[in-house]
Amino acid sequence: MTTNDRFDLVLRSTRAVLPDAVRPRPAAVGVRDGRIAAVGEYRAPYTGRVELDLADTALLPGLVDTHVHVNEPGRTQWEGFASATRAAAAGGVTALVDMPLNSIPPTVDGPALDIKRKAADGKCFVDVGFWGGAIPGNTVALRPLHKKGVFGFKCFLADSGVEEFPALTVPEMRKALREIARFDGLLIVHAENAEVLAVAPSSTRYHDFLASRPAAAEDSAIAAVIDAAHEYRARVHILHLAAAEALPRIAAAKARGVRVTAETCPHYLTFSAEEIGDGATEFKCCPPIRRAQDREALWAALADGVIDVVVSDHSPSTPDLKHLDSGDFAAAWGGISSLQLGLSAVWTGARARGRSLSDVAQWMATRPADLVGLPAKGRIAVGCDADLVVFDPDAAFTVDPAALHHKNPVTPYAGRELHGVVRATYLRGEPITGAPRGRFLTPPEVR
Repeated sequence: MTTNDRFDLVLRSTRAVLPDAVRPRPAAVGVRDGRIAAVGEYRAPYTGRVELDLADTALLPGLVDTHVHVNEPGRTQWEGFASATRAAAAGGVTALVDMPLNSIPPTVDGPALDIKRKAADGKCFVDVGFWGGAIPGNTVALRPLHKKGVFGFKCFLADSGVEEFPALTVPEMRKALREIARFDGLLIVHAENAEVLAVAPSSTRYHDFLASRPAAAEDSAIAAVIDAAHEYRARVHILHLAAAEALPRIAAAKARGVRVTAETCPHYLTFSAEEIGDGATEFKCCPPIRRAQDREALWAALADGVIDVVVSDHSPSTPDLKHLDSGDFAAAWGGISSLQLGLSAVWTGARARGRSLSDVAQWMATRPADLVGLPAKGRIAVGCDADLVVFDPDAAFTVDPAALHHKNPVTPYAGRELHGVVRATYLRGEPITGAPRGRFLTPPEVR
């Protein structure tokens, strides 16, 4: 290929986020047949069917969100593939991996995965993959699910909130992990120790809810997961880390070669317990949003590589389940809708702490793609899918729930000013408009 070859699309930006650069730099990107065919200097003599000069507007790789609860089928009134993936595209996410709950049936065996794929078929505006679930009694289903193309297996060590997806005890988790290690699969864990949690009292005070889920619940559960991963030489991933207390344990495990990764979420990087008012159940999630000092420790752990990725844990429900009228934290559904807002929320915090767009792309695009084995996603490089985001990092906006594509736009971000506006999102070189064009994703070993 020469620089004079004609491309389907050429995008130029003085702030292109490339994998080999610490900070954005000027570049031109040529796209052909849905893939990135060339990356060159800003003024490279590329010609294309469509040519756009973005000037100082940034060009990012499409985000990969590996923690999304789409809830279809079964709880489609909470969310669905059409609404979730439309919101994802609006937020710069071009690939997501759907959690095995809160759909009915949960994705805990092959027939359930078939049902999930049928429900999603033809509705996805971005590419979609699926997690399987590890629950009591389904160990024999894990290898067949792996062969059918799930990216790994989620388990809870505390109540999941839905009866059809029960938690594992630590011995049950170890049994599942031993089986998963036999085929080098990945176990992703909601790591809160049920024995340390207390029953949350009926209360409108956020402090009462927070006290029922102490940091020790995360730390002790993570210790059990790390011990099992070390013994079985298995791959494990800690979901939605909120507690700074667990960070030294994760860092030490990584240093001694345990195959453990960890994620946190935009809400843990944005909010703090000190700012959550009485009755503000839109902030309820599990693990809970903790103190400002925990938030700052999470930011430091991202910078140090102790935390690997930032993903949404988009976990919506209908407004009545959030108990917004009563403000009862014990009764409210524990989940935050942020799929459309994650990039802007994280960039807002990152820029305030001197981090670059390149850092954000690593946390939200490249490393999540690496976590689930999608080397053609999450980076602007020759041969990769032309999943691209036109992002104005200098623009600001105030979050209006009415402007969100989430089916139930209840969000703690309402009224908050965020920096960074997604101007356009491209999936395989085409802007995400019109009919859904998303594809199903599978890990490389089953393709």
